[in-house]
Amino acid sequence: MIKNFLKYAICVAMALLMVDTGNACSNVLITKGASKDGSVLITYSADSHQLYGELYFTPGGSFRRGTLLDIVEWDTGKYMGQIEQVRKTYTTVGNMNQHQVIITETTFGGRSELYDPQAIMDYGSLIYVTLQRAKTAREAIQIMTDLVAEYGYASSGESFSIGDKEEVWIMEMIGKGTKEKGAVWVATRIPDGYISAHANQSRIHHINFNDPENWLYSKDVVSFAREMGYFEGADSEFSFCDAYAPIDFGGMRGCEARVWSAFNILGGGKIGDKNAEEYLDFAMGYNPENKMPLYIKPAQKVGVKEVADVMRDHYEGTPMDMTCDAGAGGHHTPYRWRPMYFEVDGQEYLNERAIATQQTGFWIVCQSRNWLPDEVGGILWFGVDDAATSCLTPVYTNITRVPECVAVGNGSMLEYSPTSLFWVTNRIANFAYMLYDRVAPEVQAAADKFELEAIEEVKNMDQIALQLLEEKQKGTHAAIEFLTDYSVNKAQSLFEMYQALDTYLLVKYMDGNVKVQNEDGSFKSNGNKASIPDSPVQPGYSQKWKEAVVKDAGEVLKVK
Repeated sequence: MIKNFLKYAICVAMALLMVDTGNACSNVLITKGASKDGSVLITYSADSHQLYGELYFTPGGSFRRGTLLDIVEWDTGKYMGQIEQVRKTYTTVGNMNQHQVIITETTFGGRSELYDPQAIMDYGSLIYVTLQRAKTAREAIQIMTDLVAEYGYASSGESFSIGDKEEVWIMEMIGKGTKEKGAVWVATRIPDGYISAHANQSRIHHINFNDPENWLYSKDVVSFAREMGYFEGADSEFSFCDAYAPIDFGGMRGCEARVWSAFNILGGGKIGDKNAEEYLDFAMGYNPENKMPLYIKPAQKVGVKEVADVMRDHYEGTPMDMTCDAGAGGHHTPYRWRPMYFEVDGQEYLNERAIATQQTGFWIVCQSRNWLPDEVGGILWFGVDDAATSCLTPVYTNITRVPECVAVGNGSMLEYSPTSLFWVTNRIANFAYMLYDRVAPEVQAAADKFELEAIEEVKNMDQIALQLLEEKQKGTHAAIEFLTDYSVNKAQSLFEMYQALDTYLLVKYMDGNVKVQNEDGSFKSNGNKASIPDSPVQPGYSQKWKEAVVKDAGEVLKVK
């Protein structure tokens, strides 16, 4: 059970596969008919203990016929081989490109024998190479599947979120092992007006083979499963998930539970036509037959802020709430350090894996807007580190340079940089983990203010850019440079805000005390000397923590 739990719940590398890097993620997908303003929205958290928070940027270019492109495995840095470069590529910013195409992912692992160690295209390279080549979501699916057919697929099972200005798709893919080159895959379009999610567990079951407009798949998706002994029966009975990534306790509790929580929040307590509680036995790993639907209608239209806040969820208010038990410590901390399982007296237990997690490298909300030209329409809302203690900043997807604070090479996981947003955010996050009930609300309030202001601000930026586009000479260049300047300056302002927040929180909460503040927010002195604070507040610990301590050592600590 432990092996499977790790495989599905935390997506730890299997033998001969990959290291534990950016392959334990969460995606929420919002079609344009389900969003407040008609945007397509797709979220992504790159959750890894080894992945650094930086903004990938590749300018578009032109190449001579016969140019070869080096493929380096995204999350390990391993050289994989070379593929043929195309004549023209598009600019990519993170997981979006200049045509507002979006590609994100979560790894589901699947059957280990289907990994091909000789293949060239890993899932990360597949994403970023395709973004350089595709103008639409459907074109992206074609490019991705053509690439793995030609060069092989070098990763384990993967769920891809693929979107553009009009459509949102989920594509699930797994290799064919050493038996033959390529992959088996299926892709389905999420109906407009609906939302979906996936989180490290394959979610596509039955395929509609009679609906080519909304379903795409490899010609051998069923026959290969039969050949490998994974499936018997009629095509109409075939389930991609059951054949290639059968679910177990870990797949439900560690992965599908995150989908359940996203659906519960955005569905207003409903998942499809049922109350969300009716699927709790599935989410908690107790009833694998009670599967959730692939997509649902939200209770209300969803905006950037609403879906961003879903990415900050720790199962609050549910039976899996991580802030309530003794493991939350004296300050209701919603995190548990790894490993995710532990044993006491021969019984195995788990720590919950929520959407928000401490090991996030970066996280995003991708926004594609069909009422605006591509020069203006795409925005990558970009954040680094734990979503619950970080903030998103808007980055237009036609920029010509990236902000220094999130630039590739400005620090690393092994090199602290005082000019890096990732590092200052981590300073705040790791302080918050110690005093979560005190520090985290202040961090979230600052993030809320910044994000809400930015959401309103980009409306004005859009209009200015549109006016610049109308200029007869250099209109496009002027608009793109204007949006570049805005994106760079806005990210830098976030960095400066977090620098100030870092010092403020340290001064206020050092040593477990809480310094008293005046109405204007300044710290109150003792009335005699300005540099000496007033007597601090000492709130102590949560009642749950006190009770746990008494149970463990009450006789020793009892006051007599």
